[in-house]
Amino acid sequence: MPVQQRSGSAPGEAGRPVYAPAELPGVIQRIREPAHVVRDRDGGLGVAAGSPPPSGPGGEIVGTLPPLYPEWLGDRSFGEAHAVRFPYVAGEMAKGIATTRMVTAMAEAEMLGFFGAAGLALPAVEAAVDELRRALPGRTNWGVNLIHSPAEPALEEQVADLLLRRAVPHVSASAFMRLTPAVVRCAATGLHRDAAGRIARRTRLMAKVSRPEVAEQFLSPAPEPLLRALVERGLLTAEEAELAGHVPVADDITVEADSGGHTDNRPLSVLLPTILALRDRTAERYPRHPGPVRIGAAGGLGTPGAVSAAFALGAAYAVTGSVNQVAVESGVSDDARNLLAQADVADVTMAPAADMFELGVKLQVLQHGTLFAARATRLYDVYRDHDSLESVPAALLARIEAEVLGSPVAQVWELTRRFWERRDPAQLARAERDPKHRMALVFRWYLGSSSRWAITGDTSRRADYQLWCGPAMGAFNRWTAGSFLAQPGNRSVVQIALNLLEGAAVLTRAHQLRTYGVPVPPAGFHFRPRPLS
Repeated sequence: MPVQQRSGSAPGEAGRPVYAPAELPGVIQRIREPAHVVRDRDGGLGVAAGSPPPSGPGGEIVGTLPPLYPEWLGDRSFGEAHAVRFPYVAGEMAKGIATTRMVTAMAEAEMLGFFGAAGLALPAVEAAVDELRRALPGRTNWGVNLIHSPAEPALEEQVADLLLRRAVPHVSASAFMRLTPAVVRCAATGLHRDAAGRIARRTRLMAKVSRPEVAEQFLSPAPEPLLRALVERGLLTAEEAELAGHVPVADDITVEADSGGHTDNRPLSVLLPTILALRDRTAERYPRHPGPVRIGAAGGLGTPGAVSAAFALGAAYAVTGSVNQVAVESGVSDDARNLLAQADVADVTMAPAADMFELGVKLQVLQHGTLFAARATRLYDVYRDHDSLESVPAALLARIEAEVLGSPVAQVWELTRRFWERRDPAQLARAERDPKHRMALVFRWYLGSSSRWAITGDTSRRADYQLWCGPAMGAFNRWTAGSFLAQPGNRSVVQIALNLLEGAAVLTRAHQLRTYGVPVPPAGFHFRPRPLS
């Protein structure tokens, strides 16, 4: 059943043509009714919503648009494959910022949500999976993130093993630079032929990419050497490996443009068409694939205009990330939400990533109200220029302790040592052999702690909050200013989603009418947030 507006229909009597610019926006917003383009006796074009007006000298119908629902904006097969009603995904903000509560709300609203497992210890991920299984019995429209962890490959494999053992229905693979045994195993485990002889999946894999060379790996079947090695380790059956050679690794690929967190800062208008074309070329090489891989869009989607544009570019579905941090279900503190709510479109910057610190990988974070980016960059510069903590000049090290770490290096190392004793003792063994790695672990303590301080709301470290955030956050704040979504208590993840989709449908209708020649005024391309159910 289509989403309904609590506030009722927009102004305008059914069947009455509207020509005045002041009235057209109200008629345009009546997307759930047919829109009739009418020409008056002077050649002017107007719109009548609902019942068609009688034709005559005063008005001739020159075209009709059928009803348009938010549910219809994307690829219909997305809803069928994932048991959802809307072509919309709430992405997996790391460290549990995309909480189990958020995933549950999305699933109950017939959308898809992913728990943010990245950066969490295995027991925390296991507890979240078990909670979701209890909260959503019989539902398959939910999932968990599997992030590429080059610094901790054992953890990546352990998370993959957990997701498969618990039969998590959807896995979102993110930050991968290449295929790994863990992600291939998630894609291939449970492959079988159904009663009609078609290859069917047990686990749906959605890969988030921002580079064509990575997308191509997920668009293609898994490499035979990787599959053979998994069979030899007893992690795949011979049948699963054989079937994996006939299907793409991923069911869906999310093209991630300029986003919060890990990003290549690419514009969606360039990246999405490139990956769509690559999908089609790859499909020509594998004509026996069961169907085209759906391509979705993420990054920069904080307003109805951005979501509408993504669908107009050919996206099968839309994924939001940064903006969901201000939702009441998100895992960040109220203090952090307040900072995010003040962000503008230019209040973001790039900073070193904790999980790929040694590689020099960066991610996009909030700059307004926090010094994290500058301080983290300072740590990376010291790491790059020195071979060990002992080789850092004493005066420089003292400034880092006072102005960045907030504690003596010896104290930070003790905290770091305790952490890695529990999580991965091999990191400590490597640090004993390699002083530069020990320095990296100390500096990574700051990067890891800074996101935790934002989650717990440690206001004594507010200047160090690490908040993953793209320009979409500022655009969202400008769009919602003065509306009911400006109130923190109204910002549920479902209300954010429904308003973005509703607005995208309204803007799509405005574009359709403009192509007919209707002089749609600027106000016709505006959608003000409202309570939707």
